[in-house]
Amino acid sequence: MAVFKLFALLLFIFPVLSAALTEVKAQRDKDEPYVGVNIGTDVSNLLPPTKLVAFLQQQKVTHIRLYDADPDILKALSKTKIRVIVSVPNNQILGIGSSNTTAANWISRNVVAFYPDTLITTVAVGDEVLTTVPSLSVMLMPAIESLYSALVASNLHNQIKISTPHASNIILDSFPPSQAYFNETFSPVIVQLLRFLSRTSSPLMMNMYPYYVFMQNKGVVPLDNSLFKPLTPSKEMVDPNTLLHYTNVLDAMIDSAYSSMKNLNVSDVVVLVTETGWPSKGDSKEPYATVDNADTYNSNLIKHIFDRSGTPFHPEYTSSVYIYELFNEDLRSSPVSEANWGLFYANSTPVYLLHVSGSGEFLANDTTNQTYCVAMDGVDGKTLQTALDWACGPGRANCSEIQPGENCYSPNNVKNHASYAFDSYYEKEGRSAGSCDFKGVAMITTTDPSKFFTSFHNVHHLCQ
Repeated sequence: MAVFKLFALLLFIFPVLSAALTEVKAQRDKDEPYVGVNIGTDVSNLLPPTKLVAFLQQQKVTHIRLYDADPDILKALSKTKIRVIVSVPNNQILGIGSSNTTAANWISRNVVAFYPDTLITTVAVGDEVLTTVPSLSVMLMPAIESLYSALVASNLHNQIKISTPHASNIILDSFPPSQAYFNETFSPVIVQLLRFLSRTSSPLMMNMYPYYVFMQNKGVVPLDNSLFKPLTPSKEMVDPNTLLHYTNVLDAMIDSAYSSMKNLNVSDVVVLVTETGWPSKGDSKEPYATVDNADTYNSNLIKHIFDRSGTPFHPEYTSSVYIYELFNEDLRSSPVSEANWGLFYANSTPVYLLHVSGSGEFLANDTTNQTYCVAMDGVDGKTLQTALDWACGPGRANCSEIQPGENCYSPNNVKNHASYAFDSYYEKEGRSAGSCDFKGVAMITTTDPSKFFTSFHNVHHLCQ
């Protein structure tokens, strides 16, 4: 009889225990840090929404942030597992903050119409409002509260969070992190916002750029610290008040946000890095905006987040980040770097190859053996000829096969000859980051350009 009772008890306990473990795993998976991407639209030939979503899936992107709530993109995301932050543009905050009806209509049109088929996780209200449009600051919390009330009315407030992204300069004296504090000019809004975020279990959204910290503090902040490069203990940054050691600038920036919140007696709000990245090209005043540095920063960033090591102040929690950005936005105005933060060109070819081996399949464009270097479209012949001459001369590319009468001479035009020479150089350099640029006239592609040539002999992969 006792055995029977024990058996019956086990039959009862196992399903309950199994359900509990499943719930714990689901919560743990939900809390796992991730790397997402921002998708800006100042692109002359942005992929159509269906192709954009197919590309995101191909690259194993799981989280994206939109700067609006584009209905075509949201529709294309339906039935995918991609999670999306939708945004209220700054120019809509006044209307939403002034009218509960306008807020309710916004949620109905841009969230309820798509959820849950499209996995909207968060509504970002504006972008860097306090520092870029300070006149709107008084309307920021009314807009957030009105949108939240609309989510409550739709019974979505537990599934979808609301917050607002800030520029990092709302925090003053950011190093050492223990001395950081919010700019008191913004205190009335910040205090209200943190109370709201705490009450609704929503994140503090921060746009954090070690690139700009480095550029503004050259000689003080070493480049290696900004790029997540391995450091000797002597090069680590030390907070004299906590004696915590910082091996990279981003962790220090995140901890400065936590310290700033602690100063306001807030300890239950997590930091979400809504923008971070490194430009791959700049003008003469931005010599550190290079392909090599961009590749190093973003590759190491991805590894750092997936290592789940947290920050010195909060080792138990690793902030998720969104890389700025997916595509180069060629319609952006000066400086040159503004148009060159992307991981990919608009045609979906990589600007450079991320080196993220061992970090899962996310952004798995590390396809070193399946990439080629070719001349970009629309470059004038004289510029291409100069780059071609360098590749075949000082660059020591193997250009013998594009000489008259040789296998890859036809078709006889500068673009195809340049593509051959560029790729020969790229291959000679081991397809390393930065070896496919030629002063901005070359690009990496995953499409085998051998189709450009009329002869196919086993002398080079372009002519096989």
